[in-house]
Amino acid sequence: MLSVRILLAEDVHMIRGALIALLELEPDFEVVASVDRGDLIVAAALAARPDVAVIDVDLPGTDGLTAATELQTRLPDCRTLILTSLGRPGVLRRAMTAQVSGFLLKEAPPDRLAQAVRTVAAGQRVIDPQLALSAWDSPENPLSPRETEVLRLAARGADAAEIAGCLYLTTGTVRNYLTAIVTKLNARNRVHAIRIAEEAGWIP
Repeated sequence: MLSVRILLAEDVHMIRGALIALLELEPDFEVVASVDRGDLIVAAALAARPDVAVIDVDLPGTDGLTAATELQTRLPDCRTLILTSLGRPGVLRRAMTAQVSGFLLKEAPPDRLAQAVRTVAAGQRVIDPQLALSAWDSPENPLSPRETEVLRLAARGADAAEIAGCLYLTTGTVRNYLTAIVTKLNARNRVHAIRIAEEAGWIP
């Protein structure tokens, strides 16, 4: 029996240890790498050559979906299964845009995880059906990719000048983006806009 080689990315050490133990109970699974940061995923995958990367969506360094997108580019044979405790439709939309192989809630039973890993390893997709239905009914992100990036940086505490430096824009342009974002989201202010976008899952 050929084993499924797995990379696990989870920043909470206790949860990561429990997931490794759970996965290795399966006779056809082998955890070949584990990391606690999103920006370590690609390097670890290139070294270990896993068949499936099981990635928590909320990771320090680089969020799980951004890392999954880069992983697909650098190692297209590796399938990705995203785990999250946040069943927000917008997060699923981002996962689908990133073309991940599966999207599973952490609250799912242990046997569901094993089944999902086998399914994505076989080249198929796995998406929680209730979450898929809610994503279907939810509004799409009205922000442009650039506006989304500006708001993501603002959510991390960056001011207009810092955002301008990160994105190679002028401070005035960033302020214009922030004004447009507040208007598009029908928000009271920047803080309210961040909350709306986070709750919808439009920014990590």
